[in-house]
Amino acid sequence: MKSPNQSADPIDVRISEALDKMWASHRSQILERVAVLEAAASAVIAKDLTASECASAHAAAHKLAGTLGMFNLERGTDLARDLELAYSPESAPDAASGPHLASLAAKLRTMIGRRQAGIENRKSGS
Repeated sequence: MKSPNQSADPIDVRISEALDKMWASHRSQILERVAVLEAAASAVIAKDLTASECASAHAAAHKLAGTLGMFNLERGTDLARDLELAYSPESAPDAASGPHLASLAAKLRTMIGRRQAGIENRKSGS
């Protein structure tokens, strides 16, 4: 019985391996950006979000939207874009949106934690 990598196109295998290495080297930075979003959501709930925190959350969400797409986490990209819009300078979030923002950040953290290596996950977008 062949392993998934043995039946895959050699180019796909090399791409998969390269993406896995990139994921391993950038995962901590990705999680730091999620932490920024979690902290911002907590500040929104506490009605204590500063302009600086809002700008940091906006930047973190923007970077995550692009990065997660590169790793075939399309749902993560969508969540990050929602957060990017929520923290945009034109529409700072109000306290009522805090729980929703915290939920989006938690979903991102869970998705990132579940991301496994290998071509199969990238094809399924999980």
